[in-house]
Amino acid sequence: MALRLDPVDWRILKELQADGSITNVALASRVGLSPPPCLRRVRALEQAGLIAGYTVLLDEAALGFGLTAFAMVGLHNQAEAELHAFENRVLGWPIVREAYMLSGESDFMLKCVAKDLPAFQDFVLDDLTAAPNVASVKTFLTIRRAKREPGVPIGSAQAKS
Repeated sequence: MALRLDPVDWRILKELQADGSITNVALASRVGLSPPPCLRRVRALEQAGLIAGYTVLLDEAALGFGLTAFAMVGLHNQAEAELHAFENRVLGWPIVREAYMLSGESDFMLKCVAKDLPAFQDFVLDDLTAAPNVASVKTFLTIRRAKREPGVPIGSAQAKS
C-alpha cells in the first residue's frame, strides 16, 4: 500500500534531504511536531522506501580526488544480458561513482572521480575500453562544478499534494 504524503511528510523529507544528520529533536522543531510523532513519521517514510538511506557528501578535491569526468559508452550489443553484464562490471569499478543507461547515441553515461588525469586515463585505457562489448567511449573532463544538489526538487507543488 502506497504511503500518502501530507505537507508535514514533505517538510520532513525536505529537511532530511538538506541535512541527513539532523537530530530528531531539531527535525521535529523545524516541521512543527513533537519528537515522538516525528520519529514515527520518519520511520514510516523509511519503511515505505521513500528514504533509501543516509550519506555524507565529501569534498572530493580536499580528499585528493581532483578530477571529475564523464564517459559516454556505446556497446556493440544491447541485448538485455549484455546490458546487465556491463552494469555488473561497472559495479566493480570504484572510480565510477554514478552510472546511467541512456536512450540515444550512447548506451551508458558514467560519472567518474579520480585523483588526477593519469589515473582517469589508466581507467579508460585499462578497464573501460578493454571491457567486453564496449564499442566506443567518449570522455568529458569537467572544469568546475556549477551546481551540486542531490536528491529531488521538493518544493511547494509537491508539498501540497
